[in-house]
Parts: sequence; C-alpha cells; structure tokens
Amino acid sequence: MKITFYTAGGTIDKIYFDAKSTYEVGEPILEEILREGNVSFTYESKIIMQKDSLELTDKDRDTIYTVINNESNDRIILTHGTDTMVKTAKRLQGIEGKVVVLTGSMAPARFRSSDAPFNIAFAIAAVQTLANGVYIAMNGRIFHPDNVCKNPEKAVFETLG
Repeated sequence: MKITFYTAGGTIDKIYFDAKSTYEVGEPILEEILREGNVSFTYESKIIMQKDSLELTDKDRDTIYTVINNESNDRIILTHGTDTMVKTAKRLQGIEGKVVVLTGSMAPARFRSSDAPFNIAFAIAAVQTLANGVYIAMNGRIFHPDNVCKNPEKAVFETLG
C-alpha cells in the first residue's frame, strides 16, 4: 500500500522567530517525521501550498480539491492548519473512491512538545484502515467533517453535540 501525503501549511510547519508572534510557514517537516519514525511503507509527499489555514480562501480549497481528486493514489493524508481544517474537509467530501485523512497539530512540529508526530502516525493508521471517505484524525480520534469542531480552549477536536 502506498500513501500520498500532501501539505497545505498550517501550524505543523510553522517556524517562530520570537515568542509566538512573528512566524512563517516553513518547509514541510513531514519527511523528517517519517524518517525518524522509521516507516516501512511506500509513500510520496507533495506540497500543494504553504499557508496558515486562516489565510486559505475558497479558491485555495478548490485547488486542494482538484489536486487530491486528480491524484491517482487512493490513500491520501493532507497536513493542514487546525483553524480551518473542518472547512477544508467539508469541501473535500465530494471526492469519491479514496480515503482522505486530514491532520495537523496544535503546536509546530519543530517544538519538542508538539502533537504533530503522534497525529501523523495516527493518520497513517487511519488511512490504511478506513473505508473510502474524508476524515479528520486529531487527538487520537477519527472524526467525520460534519460532526466535529475545534475547541481552542482545550486545544482538541471534539464531536459536535
């Protein structure tokens, strides 16, 4: 089984230059996480864009949709910023015949205490076992895009209701 990783930016790839005020979305750190995890499956990684998710537009989401919809592989993980991950996941729901799992992190992957490696590993397990559809994998849970929200106070994703 081959997994295709796409990156769209977000906190997972942020590089801060001072006390969390000046930052840029840096080069994806995914390859480093996979190398350190000593993965043994076939994969490729590609960049769609490198943006903070709060800066994503509907046109950007259309681009993400088109790229993933046109991907020949049927197992896809998209790293994405957490603030608008649900909105993008909802946009991707029209994609058929693929397992698409969105994940990200509450703290940059370059931080020692980041949740990024765990969330990526969890998304890898999810993309290999779930039925076709679009999912969010965060905080050790799988969510459907229509029944999830980010709780910024608790720094977790939660089921609605």
